[in-house]
Amino acid sequence: MRKLYNTICKVEVALCGAGFLVLVGMVFLSAILRFFRFSMAWNIDMALLLLAWTAFLGADIAWREGRLVGVDLVTRRLPHLPQKIIQLIVYFAILAMLVLIVIFGIQLSVTERLRRFQSLPIPYFLVTLSLVTASFSMIISTIVKIKRCIGSFKQGGTEVTQ
Repeated sequence: MRKLYNTICKVEVALCGAGFLVLVGMVFLSAILRFFRFSMAWNIDMALLLLAWTAFLGADIAWREGRLVGVDLVTRRLPHLPQKIIQLIVYFAILAMLVLIVIFGIQLSVTERLRRFQSLPIPYFLVTLSLVTASFSMIISTIVKIKRCIGSFKQGGTEVTQ
């Protein structure tokens, strides 16, 4: 199971990186072509789609690797046991919010299924589906973080997991 999770994480990083490179390339190409008065209307819609996917997948990658900004002005001065308890409370709050985002994101995707991009023949729900997919992936990452934090209770370790 852990091998499958690691493989999915690597695929997510590769997709996010490739999407970001294509996004930057498309926006750069659009700017150059606009200079020569050649318009690519579909480029803006594709850039929106790629931006949504890379931003949300990137958020999951940052969350999983502990690279999001955190505020620990109060908790870092506490002993390790209260730090871990507060960390678990925060993880469960994040997990609850992510579940709500998935539920309402699915409803939004269903609502948006008939809407189309202005210049592309693809449904707009692919943009809203990026939020659902990334939030579901973040749920899995949060569960892994919770398991590690609970495991550090059992082991009696003093290290606070990210």
